[in-house]
Formats: sequence, C-alpha cells, structure tokens
Amino acid sequence: MLDANIKSQLKTYLAMVSQPIEIVASLDDGAKSLELKELLQEIAAISDRVTFSDQGNDQRKPSFSINRPGTDISVTFAGIPMGHEFTSLVLALLQVGGHPIKLDEAVIEQIRNLDGDYKFETYFSLSCQNCPDVVQALNVMSIINPRIQHVAIDGALFQSEVDSRQIMSVPTMFLNGESFGQGRSSVEEILAKLDTNAGARKADELNAKETFDVLVIGGGPAGAAASIYAARKGIRTGVAAERFGGQVLDTMAIENFISVKETEGPRFAAALEEHVRAYDVDIMNLQRAEELIPGEKEISVRMENGAVLKGKTVILATGARWRNVNVPGEQEYRAKGVAYCPHCDGPLFKGKRVAVIGGGNSGVEAAIDLAGVVAHVTLIEFGDQLRADDVLQRKLRSMPNVDILMSAQTTEIHGDGNKVNGLSYKDRTTDEVKKIDLEGVFVQIGLVPNTEWLKGTVALSKHGEIEVDAKGQTSIPGVFAAGDVTTVPYKQIVIAVGEGAKASLSAFDHLIRTSVSEDATEEAAA
Repeated sequence: MLDANIKSQLKTYLAMVSQPIEIVASLDDGAKSLELKELLQEIAAISDRVTFSDQGNDQRKPSFSINRPGTDISVTFAGIPMGHEFTSLVLALLQVGGHPIKLDEAVIEQIRNLDGDYKFETYFSLSCQNCPDVVQALNVMSIINPRIQHVAIDGALFQSEVDSRQIMSVPTMFLNGESFGQGRSSVEEILAKLDTNAGARKADELNAKETFDVLVIGGGPAGAAASIYAARKGIRTGVAAERFGGQVLDTMAIENFISVKETEGPRFAAALEEHVRAYDVDIMNLQRAEELIPGEKEISVRMENGAVLKGKTVILATGARWRNVNVPGEQEYRAKGVAYCPHCDGPLFKGKRVAVIGGGNSGVEAAIDLAGVVAHVTLIEFGDQLRADDVLQRKLRSMPNVDILMSAQTTEIHGDGNKVNGLSYKDRTTDEVKKIDLEGVFVQIGLVPNTEWLKGTVALSKHGEIEVDAKGQTSIPGVFAAGDVTTVPYKQIVIAVGEGAKASLSAFDHLIRTSVSEDATEEAAA
C-alpha cells in the first residue's frame, strides 16, 4: 500500500521513537478493513518498536488505536488516515512513541493542568486541508493529558454518523457528545475554549508589554514579511494576529509564488511562521484587534480581550475574508449546507445536488471539483457572462452534470430548520423568481477587507479597503498598511509579501526621521 519512498521516509521517522508502540485495530470483513490492515501491517514491519494486533473491539470498524503499553497514552483513528491525514498518523506514531512534542512549555503545562474529563470526536475528510490541524491538536493534547481522549473519524466511511449528527462541514468537533466547534482550530484556540481563565491571563500579559518600535497587526503573508523586515533592522518588533497565516490557511493549492513551484496553504503558512520565529519577533497569536487609537508619539491598538498594545509605528495587515451573499438563510444554514470550502466539505455532499454561487476563477474551479464528487452542480452567476479564465470555462462546460445560470441573482437559501434544501434566485432578464431543490450551497464571490474595526480612523475606500500611498502610508502618520486589506490592486500572495516588506521599510524610515526631528527640537529648546 505504501510505496518504497514513503516506507523509507517512515523508517527514518520511526527511528526517532524511544518508547514501544502498540497498534490495535478493530476490523470487519469489508474492503476498507482489509485496506487498513495492510497499511498497519506495513507500518509495524518497518520498526521493531511497533507491534500490530487486529483484536480490537471498537464499535467503529475499521478503526485503530495507537497505544503506549503500560500507560493511558492512546490516540484513535476511525478510518484510513491517508491523504492530508497521513501526516497526522505519522505524528501520532512519533508522539505516542515518546518523540518530544513541539509546543511551548507554558502551553504543555496548561494542557496538563486542565481539570476534567474530555472525550473529543473529530469528523474529517481526506481532502480537507483544515482538518489535520484539528486532528493533530487534539491528538497531542490527549498524549499530554490522558484525561483527554480523542478519536478522529473519516466522515466518508461513517456516513450514518454524519447523517444522524447532521454534519455538513469539516472539521467538526464534538466534546462529550455535544457540538464543540467547526473549522480550523489550533491547540491554543481549543485551550482558550476549555480554560475559561486563559483570556484574562493573556490580557494581563499583553498589557505588560513595552511599546514596540513596529507593531504589526495581522499574521498573513504581508504581516509576516513586515515582521521579518522590521526585525532585521534590529528594532523591537511585535505581531498580533487573529490566526497566524491568515487567509492562506484556507487556500488549497499555491502554484504561483515565485521560486516555490507548488505547495499548499497550511504548509506555506507554517513556513511563514517558522521564518518569523527565526528572528526576535514577539508573536501574539489568537489576538483580534478592536480599535486603533492614534497618538503623537505612539499609536495604541485595543484588542478584543481588553488589552492595549502600543507601537511607535503600526502596520495594518489584517487581510480579507470570503464575501457573504447576505441573503436570508445564509447565516442560519452556515455549516448546515452553506459552505465556503469545496475541497474540505465537498466529500460530505457525495451523490447530492449542490449550487456554487460565483462565476469567477474560484467559483468555476469549485464547480469543476465538486462535479467529480456530487450528483449535480448548478453554477449561479450574477452577470451575463462568466469571469473565469477561458481554460476553466471550457473544462466546466465539458462536464455533463453541471448547469450554468447567467444573469441570476440569489435571493434566498432555504432549509427545513436543520439543513439546506433549496435556493431561490431571480432571473435578471425576466425578473422571474425561481427555486432549485438541492442540499448544499458553496459561496465563492470574492473577498471583503477586514476593516470594520478601523472605520472612523484611517481613510477607507468605498469598498472598505485602507487607502495607502506608494510607500504604504495611510492617512495617519506612523500607521502603514499592506496586503489584501489595502487599495493596492491584485490580491495575490506574492504582492502581499512585497507590500509587507515595503510598509516595514517605510515604517523604519519614519522612525529614523521622527527620531532626528525630535533630537533637533530638543537641541533647539536647550
């Protein structure tokens, strides 16, 4: 099942294992059980520290646990963790086998000190690039603290559970049988929900920080580049981010970042963070900005938890997010049939009818991907023609299970109270309102800048973007901006990186000139 190259790499990894590992599988006579058994036997044959048994009695079949004999340390997978989850499998083997866990000691101690018994279940799909973060986070937490149990479940293999629990988006987490959360989550984010005092402690920690020379708000490509360029100048640099990596974390494939032929968003985001951490940068993750407070000598940023950070200069790099359709039913049925990531959630709609709203590159690519999984796709475009590249349009039109509706304005998303069951649209050529019966709606209509918190401070365009000059300067002296949040055209990663670097250099230049001006004023006063 594993090719020679993967086996060779796995052998290298398993050589790092210091504790014995026991893999116990629960199988039936099905094809997937046979496939899983073959995989696990191949893994066990690679290292003499790994043993395999097929005598498990878990109700979910196929499934398996990775145990450290003589301890309560255990990680469970229900399904075959290949695709994006193969890394989760390898990490589980290493960590159960005693390989050091790469988390800050303070975070590890916080996990150890959690008081309570927590039984987590995570539903994932093998094509979901967001799911491994959640699976790996809960796995590592269960290894650190045995009172935390976790089973990662492939929704495609346990469709009856997915249907009974009405799961229409992955990753979806349950805690002690109750819904806990959906979407990408890190160890720190999960901890913040479990440890209710963590927010107040973090606010106190942030309030105690000294003024930064450069304070970057946002941890995407623009924010990362700005942080690195500032730190390389040897000045005090901090970056506060709602989630480090930003929108890149939700990007499936990156094939146009010069010098990197091909990569995936989460991998690219991890590389960004690793590069920033190589410098003396104070990274404050999971921190959402709420208010910008200009000042003559320093600028303050109030965070959602009440903390106030200060900088002699500030670089705004808060990026953008997927635009909503803003019609009745969209928010009510979010993650209940309304989705924004076809790669993640597409497999949950296998054999069903779905719609894609948006006729640009993202919408057409989504429709093409979904057409290979679902029964039927209806693409809905507001304009009178598609805006996607010709090559994508030709591919889409060649697919037999796709309908394309032009000049169609989505007016409402319908549901039965639990999940989506239809969509209404207005034919803009006749004004006739029509309804489509379907079970899923994928929204792909572009981006909106994250600037609501800045209204009334920096100048914004009519589209809500921060207005900047050629140097990234905003309307407020000492406040710069970069990336998708600005008026700079073409929202591309490579452009955001360049703009982040430019804004940082401009901030450094501002610091020098301000310092010289202040020195001159003091000399004149003397």
